[in-house]
Amino acid sequence: MKKILTLALCLGASTPAFAAPDGQALYGANCGICHQGGGVGAPGQFPPLANRIDKIASTPEGKKYVTAVLMNGLAGSIDAAGATYVGFMPSFKSLSDDDVAAILTYLSSLGSTKPAPVITPADVAAARAAPMPSSGVAAARKALNAAHPLP
Repeated sequence: MKKILTLALCLGASTPAFAAPDGQALYGANCGICHQGGGVGAPGQFPPLANRIDKIASTPEGKKYVTAVLMNGLAGSIDAAGATYVGFMPSFKSLSDDDVAAILTYLSSLGSTKPAPVITPADVAAARAAPMPSSGVAAARKALNAAHPLP
């Protein structure tokens, strides 16, 4: 009986109460069709995210911006990684705060910044609580780029 109880306690202790979402899988299912596997982008169509999100999210303003993009979408022209992209990115506000945070943290991990910035569900919830039009997201990008040039 003691062995069974010990085994049950060990198994129970090793089972997490909450399993974190898989950012890579969520990225693949929601973002990879456009931004491609590993966030490499599609030249002339969709900007690369790898080696950029970590740099952008390394400041509080940058974290606020990347979460705003996912909550509100983005339309129009942007310069990214030395190229100009004109298009539309939809909002991903239908995803949970945990899922969006996992996607952004996964993308952040694809950069050279170590340790990679972590985007939390609370960061996403703050962006969700402050909706803005696409023009507001574009203005935030412009202000962020003036303060911390975007890669």
